[in-house]
Order: sequence, then structure tokens, then C-alpha cells
Amino acid sequence: MSMAAGMPIEPWDFGNTVDIIKTIPQDLLAELCEQIIQYMQCQIPAVNTVELCQRFQAAGIEIVVSDLTKVVNAISFVFSTAAKNKLSSEELSTRLGSSVSTLPKQAVQVIRHVWNEQGSSIIMSADGKNIAAVGQLMDFQWKLGMAVSSDSCKSLKSPYITMAVKVADASGHITSKTFEMTVPQFQNFYNQFKEMAIVLETV
Repeated sequence: MSMAAGMPIEPWDFGNTVDIIKTIPQDLLAELCEQIIQYMQCQIPAVNTVELCQRFQAAGIEIVVSDLTKVVNAISFVFSTAAKNKLSSEELSTRLGSSVSTLPKQAVQVIRHVWNEQGSSIIMSADGKNIAAVGQLMDFQWKLGMAVSSDSCKSLKSPYITMAVKVADASGHITSKTFEMTVPQFQNFYNQFKEMAIVLETV
């Protein structure tokens, strides 16, 4: 027996993620699923697992960011696979029900409901290849400083630029990166951005 687009029914193994999902109430799981859909539609830059984790903990659920990230990754995989194969909510339920690590019935109902309500927009995005698949820049900051000690500056009291970027990866997990550049390095960096701007003006 095959599903939509000729895909065979293959079990989805969620491993220990199932145990984490079991601890999440239906209303919070629904909100998580909706954020994942919004991320896949590029309506939000990422699923903010840190903020959600704090809300979950405030509701008395013992969960850490790394565990919540696993849930986001698992459900993102479910939705992206369903979109690529144009699964109906019934077909999605069947595949979830046949998974090796069976999800709780309540969780399947939540995922099915969210997919039934918003899945068609994701399927349309999949047809247009508009599903978020790469990291997105969420925040970009810089500051000028004076070196006290550095491996790259030849002498002390040399100016340097500190760059801080916040990026959401393909799963929606947010990470922050900080790095330093000498003034010549920053000038080269700036020139590359100017070249990009010129190219974009011709598009």
C-alpha cells in the first residue's frame, strides 16, 4: 500500500523524543506546532525554543532547551515530509500511528489538527520550493573597541570591531556567534557588502 505521491508507508522512529512529547500538554504542543508551521512559511525567523522552554517551565513542565529542540526537529521533519508527499490529515495520522516509537494519541490528534488547519499552505509552499531550508539571520550588531591583548593585532591599543550575529538554523534553533576583526578585515567585509548591494540593485 502506498501513500500520496507513491510514497510507501514507512515507520517514523522518534526515539526518546516521544517521552518528551508525552510531558507536553495539548495546548502548548499545538502552539509549538503552529510556530513550526509559521517558520516553514517564513512568517517568523525561527521557533524560539528558549522562550518556549521558559513558558513550559512556568507551566510546571520540566523540560530543557535541548529536549525541546529535539521535539521541534521531529515535528519539523513530520511536517516537511507531509508537505513533500502532499499527505492529507488522515494519511498523516496513519503514518504517525505506524511509527516505531508510537506517539501518544493526544499528540497525534494535535499534530493532525494543526496539519488539517494549515497544512495546505505548507503543501503549496513545497510546490513553490518556498519552505525554509537554510539558516536565517535574526540579529546583527557591531561595536568598535580598543585592543588590550590580541592574537591578530600587532600592537596594543589597536582598534578592532566585534561582530555579534544571531542565526536561526534550518530546524529553527537559535544560536549566537561573536567574532572580532581588525579594521582592514572589517573594511574588506564592508566592501563585500557594498558589492552585494550593487548586485541586488540590478535584480
